[in-house]
Amino acid sequence: MSLPHDARRAEIVVDLAAVRHNVRRIADEVGPDVALMVVVKADAYGHGMVPVARAAREAGAPWLGVATLDEALALREAGDTGRLLAWLTVPGEDWAAAVAADVDVTAYTTAELDHLVDAVARAGRPARLQLKIDTGLNRGGCAPADWPALVAAARAGQDAGHWRVTGIWSHLAASDDPDHPANPAQQRVFREALDAAEAAGLEPEVRHLANSAAALLQPESRFDLVRVGLASYGLDPAPGHTPDLGLHPAMTATATVAMTKRLAPGDGVSYGHTWIADQPVTVGLLPVGYADGVPRHAGNTAEVGVAGTRRPVRGRVCMDQLVVELAGPGEEPAVGAGDRVVLFGAAPDPTAQDWAEACGTISYEIVSRIGGRFARRWVDSEEQS
Repeated sequence: MSLPHDARRAEIVVDLAAVRHNVRRIADEVGPDVALMVVVKADAYGHGMVPVARAAREAGAPWLGVATLDEALALREAGDTGRLLAWLTVPGEDWAAAVAADVDVTAYTTAELDHLVDAVARAGRPARLQLKIDTGLNRGGCAPADWPALVAAARAGQDAGHWRVTGIWSHLAASDDPDHPANPAQQRVFREALDAAEAAGLEPEVRHLANSAAALLQPESRFDLVRVGLASYGLDPAPGHTPDLGLHPAMTATATVAMTKRLAPGDGVSYGHTWIADQPVTVGLLPVGYADGVPRHAGNTAEVGVAGTRRPVRGRVCMDQLVVELAGPGEEPAVGAGDRVVLFGAAPDPTAQDWAEACGTISYEIVSRIGGRFARRWVDSEEQS
């Protein structure tokens, strides 16, 4: 089959069957009494928001989560009609279209509630409103000192018919470390916030605190619903702690070898000659770089999959290209110009977690930043089997 030009150079392949498998496995793990929200913000962590959202719904996810109102509206325009939460806005942003589209919106402050009253009037229908309490992440959410005023205003707005409070939620700071003292401290603050909301007369449909790591490692944090992002894509949200659930990485990033060349001892590679051959080696040029989301920190640290083996990146990653050692002295390279290698995917090839560790970051960043001039394609291995 002839591939588009950019696909011949480098490609991201996302297996939607893997997404469905992961969602089902997580649902089995958290149990039938806990609803699942699959988080598809940031273009589904680089996997493609609309196709991933459809796969999550097919796997039975009753909720989807996004950061921005634009993301929520894009899902509605693509035909999604299920429960959908958005949580990140800025002052002056228009909430009316999201309210009209039956999106659950999130408020952190009474000022946002005042803004929502106007949006509801223009949308011509009550809003579905969730309230976020900051339990200690000290990022978005209502400060505990301001929470009584927020829940009182939310109750008043509900009584006036402006909205129904459908959820109360928060976010954990250290869920990937199950022994971190912030976890029980935040759960305590969250329960206190729920008590205050109940005292104000609010009866939300869902209460949620847990992200992927907490959903899998802290059953007491699950409440009515868990928000799972990274685990839905088959990546470990708490390396070294998470039980093996048989999750499947959904993304594989590959590149085509543009050329190979033989280096002699003393030859340096790429800018600054941060790597110098100490013996004869064969290297291959891959036509991807940091403009395509390949971390510059991968130079001399990460590996790629070459015909079932792992081979190191040599020298600095450039804007458009990087160099990989393909063979040492007396070895014939297993691939040549025109052949494909795997940057990251599923073991035994390097994984996104392997790249994260090599680059001093987290797998979230590896998958969500990759793109640029990579072509992206969605497959369904269940249909192919």
